[in-house]
Amino acid sequence: MVLAAGMGQRMRPLTNDRPKPLVPVLGRPLLEHVLQRLVEDGITTAVINVHYLAEQIERYVEDISRPKIIISDERSMLLDTGGGTARALPLLGDGPFAVVNSDSAWIEGAKPALQRLREHWRDEEMDCLMLLASTVTSIGYDGAGDFTMDPSGRLVRRAQGEVAPFAFAGVYIVHPRLFRDAPDGAFSMNVLWDRAIEAGRLFGLRHDGVWLHVGTPQGLILAEQALQKV
Repeated sequence: MVLAAGMGQRMRPLTNDRPKPLVPVLGRPLLEHVLQRLVEDGITTAVINVHYLAEQIERYVEDISRPKIIISDERSMLLDTGGGTARALPLLGDGPFAVVNSDSAWIEGAKPALQRLREHWRDEEMDCLMLLASTVTSIGYDGAGDFTMDPSGRLVRRAQGEVAPFAFAGVYIVHPRLFRDAPDGAFSMNVLWDRAIEAGRLFGLRHDGVWLHVGTPQGLILAEQALQKV
């Protein structure tokens, strides 16, 4: 699942005339970088949700043969990260699947991040396994972090007013069972992640490369500078 339906408001003015997934990084759209990661991991089908300037993304993927693209249309109502994924569940199968934000960008470590997530997935223990980035080494990130992680990989949210060592890197594996009794309509994945935390079934994996936080025009510049050095 590739989440590509957002309004891209923090990336304005670059998103005034195009959706954020089509903003170029080193001359190639963010979405192209993500799809390349999926192909490299052997993923053969990608469901992409669309809302803002949806026709531009549809035109862009028309000639892409790898991976096979299926569009999940949210033109009538933006469903947020949770609602959008819930709507697409019939297209994603009965087993665990990867979810990637269309603006997720990273430099690989010793082993590809998606491969590491698959290898660390434990179906009997997990409902969701997130890729986490160190707040200290990430590029373009200046937040207070999102999670703390115990030695087994279980996650707890950062407490109000505190600083956490890990930020969510926009990539995760999730099992469809996490969506049982999910809200109708638009909702954030945070709703389901909180449920998984309460059940002790939200886990994290530290990225062993470098995460590039491409959230603003300045973050885009920093990401390009980092990628040029690779």
